[in-house]
Parts: sequence; structure tokens; C-alpha cells
Amino acid sequence: MPSAPSAVSFDTALGLAVLRTPNSVYAVRVGADGSPRHVHWGPELEAPELPHPHSPADSSFEDEAAADELGIQTGARFGPAGLQVRFPDGTVGAQWRFRGHRIDGGELRLHLTDRRYPLTADLCYRVHPGSDVIERWTELTHTGTPGSGSGPITVQRLDSASWTAPPLPDYRLGHLVGGWSSEFQLHRDRLPVAETVLTSRRGLTGHHASPWLTLDDGTATEERGDVWSTALAWSGSWRITVHRDPVGRTTWTGGFGHEGLSWALQPGETMSTPVFAGLYTPDGFGGASRAWHDHLRSTVLPGPDRDRPVLYNSWEATGFDVDQAGQCRLADLAAGLGVELFVLDDGWFGARTDDRAGLGDWTPRPEAFPDGLRPLADHVHGHGMAFGVWVEPEMVNADSDLYRAHPDWVIHAPTRDATELRHQLVLNLARPEVEALVHSTLDRLVTENDVDWLKWDANRPFTEAGWAGHPDPDRLWIDHVRAVHRIMDRLRSDHPGLRIEACAGGGGRVDLAVLARTDQAWTSDNTDPVDRISVQHGFSQLFPAQSMAAWVTDSPNGITGRSTPLRFRFHVAMAGALGLGGDLTRWTREELAEAADLVDQYKRIRPLVQHGIQYRLTGHDGLTAVHYAARDGAEHALLVWRPTTRFGHPPAPLRLPALDPAARYRDLETGRLHGGAALRSRGIDPGLPAGDYASRLIRLRRED
Repeated sequence: MPSAPSAVSFDTALGLAVLRTPNSVYAVRVGADGSPRHVHWGPELEAPELPHPHSPADSSFEDEAAADELGIQTGARFGPAGLQVRFPDGTVGAQWRFRGHRIDGGELRLHLTDRRYPLTADLCYRVHPGSDVIERWTELTHTGTPGSGSGPITVQRLDSASWTAPPLPDYRLGHLVGGWSSEFQLHRDRLPVAETVLTSRRGLTGHHASPWLTLDDGTATEERGDVWSTALAWSGSWRITVHRDPVGRTTWTGGFGHEGLSWALQPGETMSTPVFAGLYTPDGFGGASRAWHDHLRSTVLPGPDRDRPVLYNSWEATGFDVDQAGQCRLADLAAGLGVELFVLDDGWFGARTDDRAGLGDWTPRPEAFPDGLRPLADHVHGHGMAFGVWVEPEMVNADSDLYRAHPDWVIHAPTRDATELRHQLVLNLARPEVEALVHSTLDRLVTENDVDWLKWDANRPFTEAGWAGHPDPDRLWIDHVRAVHRIMDRLRSDHPGLRIEACAGGGGRVDLAVLARTDQAWTSDNTDPVDRISVQHGFSQLFPAQSMAAWVTDSPNGITGRSTPLRFRFHVAMAGALGLGGDLTRWTREELAEAADLVDQYKRIRPLVQHGIQYRLTGHDGLTAVHYAARDGAEHALLVWRPTTRFGHPPAPLRLPALDPAARYRDLETGRLHGGAALRSRGIDPGLPAGDYASRLIRLRRED
């Protein structure tokens, strides 16, 4: 499909707003009742072809207009409402009057005001040049004057946006599920005629679910078919409700918070929601992923053109048993492998000799680091490596100086017993004094020790979430998250060279908002390469490889007990931002030499993995691969894996849809020349070694 520039327009006579991206059109029409209604989201249509809003359930029991751009409670609307408000006199819902629009470059705002109450809303849309992603959010304002006697409006739900799929023969929902050490498991299921709720009630994005989904008619494949996809840019609790009604309409609405929360909107106050972004593609699930990857690189990730370094992390080698001499020894070995960043993990601070004490006291433990962290930092820098430190700044142990001084600073309900998870509690960063302390502590740590990298962890969700004495206690679910974002933003602004890695007990807080402030995310505490193949497959549905931290650790694996070859472990981890995490002091001389060679191989393909175009490939009998293509199509790298082998079943060739059928490609390992048409139609023999846990790196170069 030919690409066209992104554009925004509004036809006042028709009340019709149209947003054009290179490969899609999104249209909204203001209904007779003043509510913006969805018209079209999909392939290019001219304005005269855009349908007028009409319901497939045209009866006295349903609203006959098209779906709302933000569902409300009033009128004959019976689906999930994205906006739920209650006024001081007990009246619920909004009745809008359209009061105009504003276009500023690629941004459109539709201005709405309630017909009888002091409430306005801006429905906001934004497109970016060259991107098919449409960003949407809502700004809700209490227009009463402070001190005039106008009371607060109770906001029971404020979603970022509602989305509508076109009529399709059937609907299939794709989403990510999981748990600790099994994050990002992709599920695609027929969408029931019902309301399907995806949510996190944990204060974090969540291991168990992700605020991302796809919708198709059940026939889309990796490279073909219409796919609609949305992702919420929020790092706390969230909810997305997908509603398929019995007569053919499918909508979904989503935003921050979960059921049971409410917020008081004071006179003169505006509440803004996080961005809920969406895209349409005719090019299947792979096309949707590549569109998301391009969007994240162009508008979300900090420093997208910067290589993510090969890192070494000390956790699996030492656990809490850390000291300066041991860390320096690991740094020496890591430098010999070609590592570019050394990260000191847990156990370096306060009384931290296990997970029961020390969180909150971010000063070096004297027994382990008698002269502080600076000598270790200098030793690491002396090898030409960057220096990183693990922190968990939102958390506190009851056995800590910080908690003993400020027990009221944790998220708690005074009349409920506090639940400790991993022997820790959550600091309430919604309190300004707590946010200020956390920022100043991290700022001092970075400054005094010349820290280049922070691994920011968060190892537990919210429980007994209260804020004693606060007039609007549920604000902590929003304000804590925004404080985390502000601290990250301030640290990066004050220390331009600082890089941050997101972590939350593995992949418990990975979303568009946290990745706007971090260079990569720790994907899972499970580093078993067999399990990681499916974790990384799910992660790649939305996030590009450069944002995915992937480690090579010891064998047998510490979580699964599975033994795998070093080469297989490397090849799986090379599909993202490569890291090492094993106990290098126990690796043999041969293993260290092989690891150094594999690190060097990764650096040769890093431009393709981290900055190229990704294609997911699936063969037979457990064979999978990822294909990274250079932007100009000249260089290609394939990482191929087959965990188990069935005797007498050699792997079938892998078809490579990214190649130019008119070109020829040379395998840089074997020297063999292939025709692009043959590699696209018949495929390439992966040439895997015999046995289980087989893998191979294939590099192709186009011959001009």
C-alpha cells in the first residue's frame, strides 16, 4: 500500500475529524447529541465513503448512534463506560455539548462541555510523521471556581480512550499473560460475546498481564491479515475492558486504575490520563510488531540510535555475598570477555546480608566496601567498562534505619495488618517528602560514585493500599507512579550520561511509559534459554529487541535446573540486548574463550539486532527463529533454535519473507550463494548441529 504523510483535518460542516497515517485512516464524527462517535479505523477511505454513525442494534433498547470515542453513562448506553463521574448532588454521568476543536500540527483536540455541570473534557489525538500509531488521551477539568462553594466531582473511572473495531465475521483477541519467571506468554483466543477484562490491581504493570492487545477476525497470520492493536503507556494499575455485543459491535476502553477506586476532582483542577496508543495494519501480527517497534524507536525510547552495551551482572555469581575484592575479580573476568558494562547487584548497602534487612539505607555496607563504592567504580572504569549499581528505591525493609525513622512513609492501612512480601514494604512516593528523599539519595549515589547505569528494581506489588488522613487516599495509585516517572526524568536530566534499566522482579513493570525513561527492561528472572524463547517471543509483539535485556547464565539453570550448552544460551540471549550473569570464576578456560568469541559475534550483529527490522519465523518440530534485516536490506542475521530433536525429522527450511526476490545473498559462514526468490519461497536450510538444544547464527549479505 502506498504511504502518505500523516495529517489531521476537521470538516466543521460535517463535524468530521480525520486522522491519516501512512497506511490507515481514523475518522470521528460529532453526533447530534454532542458526543464524538467513532466512524472508521482501517484502510484509506475518501470522506464521502465514510459511513454515518449507525448501530447494528437499531431498536428502542439500544442507542442507535455509533460507539462513543469515550464511553459515558448517560443515554441508552449499556456497554462499559470509560468515564464515570458523580456530581455533588448525586447526579452521575456526563451529557456533552461539543464546543469546538483545535489542531496543532499532528495533534487534534475535541473540546466538550457538560450541558449543566462545571465539567469539560478534551479528547486528544496525536499522530507522528511516518508512523501508523495514533496516540490518544483525555483531559478532564472541573471548571468551578475554587472557594465558590462548588464541591468536588467524584471521578469513578477516567479512561484514556475507547476504541472500536469494524464489523468482522469473527473476532480474535491476542494478549500477554504470565507470572513471575513466565512473563509475556502470548495467547490468541476467540473473543467471547461478553465483556472481557484485562487488568492489574497491583500498583505495577504486572507479570500476569500486559496493557497491550491485538484484535483480528481469526484468520490473520504473522505476515498477512488485518490487525488492530493498542497499548497503554502506564506503569501502575490499569484496566482494559473489551466488549463484544451480540449484534456485531466490538469496542474496548482502557486507562489507569482498577475497579473500586475513585478520585476527587477539585474546582479548577484538571486530571490527565496516560496515552492509550493504537495502530491498524494489513500486514499481520509481524507487521503490527514492526510498526510498534518503529514507533517506540522514533517517539518513545531515549537514545534509540545508541547501542545497548554488553553487560555483566553479579547477582547470580554472588547473591548477597558481595565484597570489593570479589566484585573486582568478576570485573577482571568480564572485561576479558569483551563486556562493556559491569553492574553490581543486591547486597552492597546498609545491613543487607539477606533479603530481610537494609532496603531504604542506600549507603555502602562497611564490611564489604570499607572505602565505599568508589574504588570498585574506579577499578571497573579502569577496564574501560561502564559501572552500574542495582537499587530498589521504592521499597523498604522493616529492619532498616529509614523505616525505624519513618514508619508512616509506607503504603499501609493503620487498622490492617501489613503484608510483607519478600520481607519488604512499599514506600508511598505519592508523599512529596518521600519522593524528595528518594531522588536526593539516588542523585548522591550517582554523583559520588560516578555511576553510569542504575538497575531500578521493584520486587513487590501494593497491598493494604491506604493513605491515612489524606482527603483523597486513592490518589496514591496514580501519584506514586508519576513520582517514579518524575524521579527517573530528573536523574536523566541532571546526569545526561546516566542509563537506567527497568526491573520489577523480572518483567513486572514493562510498558510504554517506563520505556520512555529507561534504556532497556529486565525481561524475566528466568534465564533458562528454552523458557526464554517463548518469553522473548511475547515481548517482541510490542517491544523492540534493543529494549529487551537477555542474559547468559550458568548451567544447570538456577530456576529450572535444566542443563544447556553455552552456545545455545548465547544464541537465545543474542536476540536482545546481550548480558552475562553467571559465576565467571567457575567457568573453565575453554568456556571463557568460547564466551569471548560469542560476545564478539554478537557485537558484529548488534547493529542488526538492536536497530534493524525484526521478523519472527516458525518452522516445524519446535524450530523457531528471529530474522533481523538492515534498513537498506544489505545485511541480515538469523538466530535459529531447536530445543529438542526427533530422530529422523530434520528441520524443514525456513522461509525468509524479508528478502528481495530479485537479489542474491551470500551466507557469510559457508560462502554459499542463494537466490532471494528461492529463500522466500523454499527457504534456507538452518544447518543445525545434531542433538537437542541446537542453534545457529546465520549471516547473509546481499550481493549487488
